[in-house]
Amino acid sequence: FDFDVIVVGGGHAGTEAALAAARMGVKVALVTHRFDRIGEMSCNPAIGGLGKGHLVREIDAMDGIMGRAADQSGIQFRLLNRRKGPAVQGPRAQCDRALYRTAIQKEVKSTQGLTVLEDEVCDLVEAGGRITGVKTKASLTLRANATILTTGTFLRGLIHIGDVSRSGGRVGDPASEKLAARIDDFGLPLGRLKTGTPPRLVTETIDFTRCREDDGDIDPRPFSERTDRVSNAITCFTTRTNERTHAILEAAFERSPMFTGQIEGTGPRYCPSVEDKVARFRERTGHSLFLEPETTEGSTTYVNGFSTSMPRAVQEAAIRSITGLEKAEISQFGYAVEYDYFPPHQLHPSLMSRRVK
Repeated sequence: FDFDVIVVGGGHAGTEAALAAARMGVKVALVTHRFDRIGEMSCNPAIGGLGKGHLVREIDAMDGIMGRAADQSGIQFRLLNRRKGPAVQGPRAQCDRALYRTAIQKEVKSTQGLTVLEDEVCDLVEAGGRITGVKTKASLTLRANATILTTGTFLRGLIHIGDVSRSGGRVGDPASEKLAARIDDFGLPLGRLKTGTPPRLVTETIDFTRCREDDGDIDPRPFSERTDRVSNAITCFTTRTNERTHAILEAAFERSPMFTGQIEGTGPRYCPSVEDKVARFRERTGHSLFLEPETTEGSTTYVNGFSTSMPRAVQEAAIRSITGLEKAEISQFGYAVEYDYFPPHQLHPSLMSRRVK
């Protein structure tokens, strides 16, 4: 099969890359494990935030889809740091995960020249010192002038919950092991990063009367210049960790992969795990948590600010020590995922690898 561009991975970056190439009028193949996972908001049901909100606006300026999809699926819009100057303000949209996924998939389906293949890339085809295509798990050989890797958390992905680790790019999806091994052949410098996600709670088991309401902006602004207006459909709630929560977490530090050396990757600067916050800011008696629905029609609530890889029993005890969450039931435990990444110093300004054409 011949294409002009092959994109490996159907996450946020892969979707934008495939759509951008197709808009240029070339023939594009997007290879991803499952079509129904395109547009999946794996970590949290929100778009933007401090720093990231600027990036979404830049993507929109280049005709990208993320801002428009956020506007279509947003259920609460806020401008963070509103009382500070515009350079440090950050637009953020709490989204309905199902609606965001639907918006992205609709765009992918309706884009001419874009073919989605449900498969796994296992090998890169090399000829004359340059990559000329890929081979897949289903024994397909795809040829193209350009191959774009947007591997996210999947390259040698490793999921951690307490002292239990297993291969995976995220819950429910396998890691990409064969492609990672093939990339090793090129001698590209690699590093390890770590990200995490909080536990999800059964909404009906939360006592919101003991939490504080957290409304969106009175005059919400859309992400995209092509969106006329957006509205706030929901009220979120906030609560806080407390000294009892911190004591529960601190007593289990020796079982945390963050502190045992089990996790080697570097974590995100602006989204530390709750156990990391407790360890680094011992003078603090509490940290803010935001209770955000994953969909308007579902029964799952995301605990923003409680990213963790602690053992399940510790997560449960810590959650139930928090005001309003005393009887909360966990539908999905928090976890950390560690994965390979490519330090950007090895790229040309065009984002092409300096080592492999």
